[in-house]
Amino acid sequence: MSSLSSILLIAMGSLCAASFYVPINKIKQWSWESYWVIQGVASWIIAPWIFAYFTVPNLMQVLSSSPSSAIINTMIFGALWGVGGLTFGLSMRFLGVAMGQSISLGFCAAFGTLAAPIISGSNLFSSHEGIMILSGVSICIAGIAVVGYAGAIRSKNLSQKERANAIKDFALKKGLLIAIFAGVMSACFSIGLTGISGVMDAGNKINDTAKIYGTDPLFASNPVYIIVMLGGFLTNFVYCMYLNYSNRTFSDYFSLPASTLINNLFFCFLGGTLWYLQFFFFGMGQSKLPFGMAAFGWSILMALNILFSNIWGIILSEWRGSGKRSVSTLVLGLFLLILSTFVIKL
Repeated sequence: MSSLSSILLIAMGSLCAASFYVPINKIKQWSWESYWVIQGVASWIIAPWIFAYFTVPNLMQVLSSSPSSAIINTMIFGALWGVGGLTFGLSMRFLGVAMGQSISLGFCAAFGTLAAPIISGSNLFSSHEGIMILSGVSICIAGIAVVGYAGAIRSKNLSQKERANAIKDFALKKGLLIAIFAGVMSACFSIGLTGISGVMDAGNKINDTAKIYGTDPLFASNPVYIIVMLGGFLTNFVYCMYLNYSNRTFSDYFSLPASTLINNLFFCFLGGTLWYLQFFFFGMGQSKLPFGMAAFGWSILMALNILFSNIWGIILSEWRGSGKRSVSTLVLGLFLLILSTFVIKL
């Protein structure tokens, strides 16, 4: 039962994550860099503090008592993840919600799940849990590959005008390169949360400290998010300010009519909060995973993110006119993604 509840909790987070770009599409008259940094304030600064404040007893003592090396490492990997985060937004801009998230999150799933145990020298073939993790990741990657193939079929079937209507800035080659890079860098978030056993401490020590101070294991990851997301915000903030300067878009913040500004702030904060909720529920779900399978939680999150992002892609008409072959291929890929999440039941 704990395995099923874990999947359901992570699925709730994935639904929130896949939905975050929908409010963002409601933003008007702002450049990408302007709305990206504002939603970052909501998702990477405000939301982590609010949720941690209400779920972590003695929050400030937890943060001050955690090893400084763990704090620094967590923030560094958060900054690396931040690079992936800003290019992740660009991948959806050039490929659409469905294909952009699918490819980025595919690489994120594999690298984020397997990097730490491989670097630490763990032999995943030597235990049942390790074999299940490898099997689950393999099925997940197969599903992602099928979804990506469905996207390639769709691209061939659509006319240039249809592509422009579905995805305004569609650019396949540029989008693919950005999506792959975004996926690998985004996986640094997972390393920031767990560290690398026997090699480097990071969020795992903050998590342990939270439990010592009486935090429910369901919420012990919440203070970690404060640090790792701060690192990500700093990276994004610097880049967005650079774009504001080079593109002369600083006027975005104060030149809009009051109604448009309120609209933009509302949807930025709504989208940012939805994005954060994926990790709030992920931390709860991961705490319920069977012993030895916790690392696989990251792959489950990515697989379900892809599933829900493609559902949104269908709702937003990104697959309209793409043909029966591409849609049937997409359905097969989504089935494999769902199947990969249930490996923990074996």
